[in-house]
Amino acid sequence: MLKRLTYDRETRTRSSRSEWVRSRKAEKAYASQLRKVARVVADIISGFGFIDGGNEASLRSALNRYADLIDGWAKSVARRMLTDVAARDERAWMKASQEMGAEIGRIIRHTPVGEVMKSAMAEQVGLIKSLPVKAAERVHNLVIKGQETGARADEIAREIMRTGDVTKARANLIARTEVGRASSMLTMARAEAVGSVGYIWRTSRDSDVRPSHRKMEGRFVAWDEPPELDGMTGHAGALPNCRCYAEPVIPEADL
Repeated sequence: MLKRLTYDRETRTRSSRSEWVRSRKAEKAYASQLRKVARVVADIISGFGFIDGGNEASLRSALNRYADLIDGWAKSVARRMLTDVAARDERAWMKASQEMGAEIGRIIRHTPVGEVMKSAMAEQVGLIKSLPVKAAERVHNLVIKGQETGARADEIAREIMRTGDVTKARANLIARTEVGRASSMLTMARAEAVGSVGYIWRTSRDSDVRPSHRKMEGRFVAWDEPPELDGMTGHAGALPNCRCYAEPVIPEADL
């Protein structure tokens, strides 16, 4: 027999439901840091003034150098986000495990999540550094496209100047997606450590939930069989812009 680590949907209180919801605080803090990169990208681009085929290569070089320069900072920012998410996930597990007994709590406290954190750390640093790199690629592609289509130089330059805003939007998307994905990875690691084979998919239950995700509400999902939704495969909270979350289920015999 299986048991959820929360109360029944009809009787759960607001606070118990929120135990498994991803941290909005961590998401906002992460987005705030990533937007700093977008602002510097915008400053670098504006510092070049009018951009055309003559100085586009120098601009790309400057953006790529900036990506290399922020390596240490990116590691610090990523580590802070992951530490916050890991601490919240552990607190959620410890609260839920109060009704399951001391042994389950002990397992949760000693679950090795080092490999998960190491993998997530490398991914986050890569994503942060990709902000200026992707901006450089956008500048290059705009210049090439402009030359191929015969666009006016001022039109190309105007679109290049929008790169800072495009980078800001991407920074926000990364924060929204990656906090949820990190939380999902940690929840899965701890769930499997206590014998869980899957979870109940939960949505934020509002009008912004995508139709494909709304259909997943209340469904059991095996950890080793992430669903494919809208052409993407992943667990609750681990897909781009997904605000859903996993409600772990463990064998009744393990309680």
